[in-house]
Amino acid sequence: MKNKKNIVITTLTAAFISCFTYVVSQTKPTTEPKVIQDTVKNAKPTIIALPTDSVFTDKGLKLKTYKKNAHASYYADRFNGKKTADGSRFNNNKYTAAHKKLPFGTRVKVTNEANGKFVIVKITDRGPFVKTREIDLSKRAFMEITKHKGAGAMKVTIETIIE
Repeated sequence: MKNKKNIVITTLTAAFISCFTYVVSQTKPTTEPKVIQDTVKNAKPTIIALPTDSVFTDKGLKLKTYKKNAHASYYADRFNGKKTADGSRFNNNKYTAAHKKLPFGTRVKVTNEANGKFVIVKITDRGPFVKTREIDLSKRAFMEITKHKGAGAMKVTIETIIE
């Protein structure tokens, strides 16, 4: 066991981590580490298609600021399966939102002002029906950008995506 050496090389590709571990027997000095480096250098990265409405896709988008310091909240679980104002069924696991004025189908980038995390959602419903709130996010979208998982509301910046 004393004569074995572990070399761990980690690469980050498309927001996923792939780890490769190589064990090299080293009784005498060899040139094997160089061969291993060449193998890793020539390895092709795996390209993974990301969903169009996820937290990872904002590069190359044209954004127009809609509102800063807006209050955002999220849908309660009891709304799962209910019809939304645009006629679709609500699902708390999708990246959707409710807004009072924005047209249905509008894609919006919502950024948490406390930590800079953002998510891209599609407007599918009307609301929230609380005067101080600007947007209702699906639970999945809200939990991805919130700082405190127990919070029910946060301050966000809303930007519309111009297509």
